[in-house]
Amino acid sequence: MEKAVVVGATGGTGASIVEELVGRGIRTVAFGRSRQKLVELSAKLGDPEYLTIAVGDAFRPDNLISASEGADVMFHCANVPYHEMERKLIPLGESVMEAADRLSLNVVAVDGIYPYGRRQMDKVTEEHPKQPHTRKGKTRLAYENMLFDRRWSRARVMIVRLPDYYGPTANEASYLGSTLESIAAGKMAFFIGNMTVPREYVYLPDAAYMIAELADRDDAYGQNWHIPGAGVISGKEIVRIAREASHTSKPVIPLGRVGLSLLGMAVPVMKEVVEMLYLTEEPLVLSGNKYESMIGPMRATSFEEGIKETVRAVRRKMVHFNGSK
Repeated sequence: MEKAVVVGATGGTGASIVEELVGRGIRTVAFGRSRQKLVELSAKLGDPEYLTIAVGDAFRPDNLISASEGADVMFHCANVPYHEMERKLIPLGESVMEAADRLSLNVVAVDGIYPYGRRQMDKVTEEHPKQPHTRKGKTRLAYENMLFDRRWSRARVMIVRLPDYYGPTANEASYLGSTLESIAAGKMAFFIGNMTVPREYVYLPDAAYMIAELADRDDAYGQNWHIPGAGVISGKEIVRIAREASHTSKPVIPLGRVGLSLLGMAVPVMKEVVEMLYLTEEPLVLSGNKYESMIGPMRATSFEEGIKETVRAVRRKMVHFNGSK
């Protein structure tokens, strides 16, 4: 991998992958809609000479093609809001694949675990049946089928699947991102789902490292890959660690079906989360055996270290923002 383009570079996974690639000295194009956010991302990384930014619309293949000149790998990290998923997810993916196909690029598509439906294994492998029972799960399965469609004869694609994630670049698009941001700010926070049920989370810098390792292997394409976390942890334990790091003790309120439905009257995306609550009640945990068999040991930062570093990063960002006003 000599040059890469990261689509959706200012999102949680995109920003983390940009940082990992830049850290490896790989020429990287950060592609996104907001010039301001892209400039801020570049400044955060010290404006490295081998990072360039490209402003454009990922729904327009020509924009992607212009930004991807000379690249050999395209990381597709762009996403759509929950309440627009059924309408926009597949058109977005088709735009990415059309651009990649015209340029004969390798594509690394970052996705989640929704297509599996309810858990049928203790540790879910890439061979787990895909039997989604939710609208979003069915949309995500159709999205996978589109990515691997034979019409893309020149592009090669892999899908990397992450569980819920957290980390310094995570934001309100992740279940845990907004919770940790609120705790770091010393505000009352919400936690989606049952706080006593242990669930899997992956630390984004770990995920970015493992994704980059796979992207550099020609024989990894044409497949699904799991990017597991460091294990499982309960919401109560997450809150304990985050409060300890932020020296705050404001309430953290768990949100179930009723709470999310009520919030959804004002914030549409919250109402859309309700159908996915089964994953907080019957957590699905990913197996990393396939990754380890090809690449080697997974990178797994402890929750204690990862959560504390996330809170510290959020607090540094708040200080910088307030100081620049």
